[in-house]
Amino acid sequence: MSKQEEHKYDDIIYLPHHVSKKHPQMSLLNRAAQFSQFAALTGYEDAINETARLTDAFIELDEDKKEQLDEQLQFIKKNLEQKPDCEITYFKPDEKKDGGTYVTIRGKIKKIDEYEHQIIFTDGTVLPIEYIFSIRGELFQNVDY
Repeated sequence: MSKQEEHKYDDIIYLPHHVSKKHPQMSLLNRAAQFSQFAALTGYEDAINETARLTDAFIELDEDKKEQLDEQLQFIKKNLEQKPDCEITYFKPDEKKDGGTYVTIRGKIKKIDEYEHQIIFTDGTVLPIEYIFSIRGELFQNVDY
């Protein structure tokens, strides 16, 4: 390094720090924010997580299983005055992608709406009949399915 380069800033190095009379000083928080991380692709991480989320495929039931479920639904319908307590596993389609999830719920059945093809529980839960995978409950203990 030459002597000229060594003493390049000697004329200003010991001057006091300039403070503007027109513009207020920036707060330390705002100064720090200038150097914080920047997400150039907002939503990208959410999109990656959504793509990685697994869903189940809908299982198409064979005729024997469909017949069994139909018999169980008819039996429940005949015994609705008892408000039968049942555990139903059904397919819940995913709102964002193909497939869905198999969910099991338990509750007392209030009504079977054949016109709308729904089971209505006493708590207001509504299940579409076409997505039912299995039905279990005390009502079926003495019945052979």
